[in-house]
Parts: sequence; structure tokens; C-alpha cells
Amino acid sequence: MKRMQLSQSPARSAASSDAPMVVNCVAYSREGRRIGDIGLDQISDVMRDSDAFIWVGLHEPDEALLEKLQEEFDLHDLAIEDAQYAHQRTKIEAYGDSLFIVAQTAQLVGGSIAFGETHIFLGSRYLITVRHGASLSYAPARRTCEAAPELLTLGPSFGLYAILDFIVDNFLPIVSDFREELQELEQDIFRETYKRDTIKRLYDMQRELMTLRLAVAPLQDITNQLVRLHPHLIRDETRVYFRDVYDHVIRVNEATSTMREMLGAAINVNLSLVTFGQNEVMKKLAGWAAMLAAPTLITSWYGMNFHHMPELDKGWAYPSMIVITVSLVGGIYIALKRARWL
Repeated sequence: MKRMQLSQSPARSAASSDAPMVVNCVAYSREGRRIGDIGLDQISDVMRDSDAFIWVGLHEPDEALLEKLQEEFDLHDLAIEDAQYAHQRTKIEAYGDSLFIVAQTAQLVGGSIAFGETHIFLGSRYLITVRHGASLSYAPARRTCEAAPELLTLGPSFGLYAILDFIVDNFLPIVSDFREELQELEQDIFRETYKRDTIKRLYDMQRELMTLRLAVAPLQDITNQLVRLHPHLIRDETRVYFRDVYDHVIRVNEATSTMREMLGAAINVNLSLVTFGQNEVMKKLAGWAAMLAAPTLITSWYGMNFHHMPELDKGWAYPSMIVITVSLVGGIYIALKRARWL
């Protein structure tokens, strides 16, 4: 099963060299209105000469671009180092007057879950997102914010809510698709013929959902902190929105746990049915062996090299032994049939 891998270094691959590293760099007024796109060199001027806040969206940036942003926004060295390299654990860190958040992202690619990361820098007047690996564009979240300027007046913290809500909501369709696939696999589970691919797919789904749960579960702590802490960055008016994201995280986490339990039960049922089928085959083989044992015993008795056996000089002896053998085998067959061994 192929899985999309995250970038191991800041260097970008040739396949992705045509994709822009700076997806968006937009300034917004205090009234929540979009001022317009700006260049990276204009960031410090805009922040110095106005009370606007800036929302920057990056996709797999290189080292030079991150150093430029660090210079413009005075970002912490450790946060920049984490954003430069993927494969960070989900976490929230406070660096002075800013927050650094790492969130795992996921999407379905070819029927399997591909994982990525989003690194988020939050300040009082800026919001920066850095995407790595499998991650959908946050353009829909940005459009949602721009369509409600009265909420965007809450500043970068509302943009952070929109991003986290977008990430969490993308987990639910994955669980729903897996639930539908499990219903289809259940039909294969109860077929009379055993399919190795069925049990393999069930195991792969269980492993992927375990990884998904590891990505979702830490978001509970992150959103819980955003609901209660960091008053210098999270306005009280936005905490109710983060509480909504927290509820969604719990919902996804519970749905993932339920799906894992269902997959575990499906695997156990599949193995039990296979074992039951093997036992049925063994019972039938044992039954036929028991029926063959009776004539084998009798014929082996008469196959011994004796000159004086009382039955040999009787004309009715041979037919009688045939009748006895057939009757004995028939009795064993009836008994096994009633016991449902045959």
C-alpha cells in the first residue's frame, strides 16, 4: 500500500518545483476587510505603518523563505527549525508573544490515508500557515473568513479557528468512507469462500485508523488550551469558536475509536469463521475416516495368513461378512449424520 511521505528536507523536489511556495500573503484591516495581496518585502512596512494584520500561507517552503519570514515577523529560531523539517509531533508551544502549533492533516489518496502536517505561527498581528505533505489548500477557510468581515475583526485568532476547524472537519469524511468500505467488506467476511485480501484490507484499515487517532487525539489538548489560555493572543469572543472545534475533535476521536473497535470485531469474526470452516472440514474428514476404519479392520482380519479360520469353510460366511461390513459402515454414517459431522 503506497503512502505519501512528508518532505525530509527543506529542498523541494523537481516534481513540485512549479508549485508556488507562497500561496497567499494578504493584509486585512482592523475592520476585517481585505486590503490586498502584498509582497514579503512589504510585510514590515505594512505592520509598521498601519494596524492591519497579515495572513501568510506557505506550501513546503525552502530555508531561504523561512529565514525571510523570521526576519519580517521576528519568529523564534526553534519554531522556524521545526517548520523547516516535517515529521513533528502534534503540539502547541508558546514563544514569547507568539504561539507555534503543529497539526497533523490527512486526506484519502487512492483509498488509503495520506498524512501531512501544518505548522502555524500565531501573533497578535499575523497568522502564518506552513503546509507539508498531504494537506488540502486552506483557500476555502480563508474565503469563509473574508465572507464574514465582522468576525474577521477578531483578528488572527479567528483565522486560526478557521484553519483548525477546516483540518478537523476533513477527518470526518475519511472515517465515513472507511465505515462504508467496512460495510462492503462485511459481505466478503460472511461468504463461504475465504479471501486473504479481505483480512489484509481489514488490518490495513485498522492500522491507518490507529495512525489517524494519534493525529486527532493531541488536538484535544491544543483546542482545550486555546479555549482557556493565552489571553494576549486569543480574544474572549473567539473562545466559543475554539470550543466548537474542541467538540468536533472529540466527535472525530470517538468515531475513530468506534471504527477501530468495529474493525477489530470484523477481524475476529473473520478469523472465527475461518477456524469454524476448518473445524467443519476436519469433522468431515474424521467422519469418513471412521467409516473407512470399520471395513479396514475386518478386511485386515481376514487378510491374516491362517489356515484354520472357522468362517472359511462355510458357504454363507463371505456374504455374511459383506452384509455385516456394509451394515456397520451404514450405522456409523447414520450416527455421524445425526451428529452433523457429515
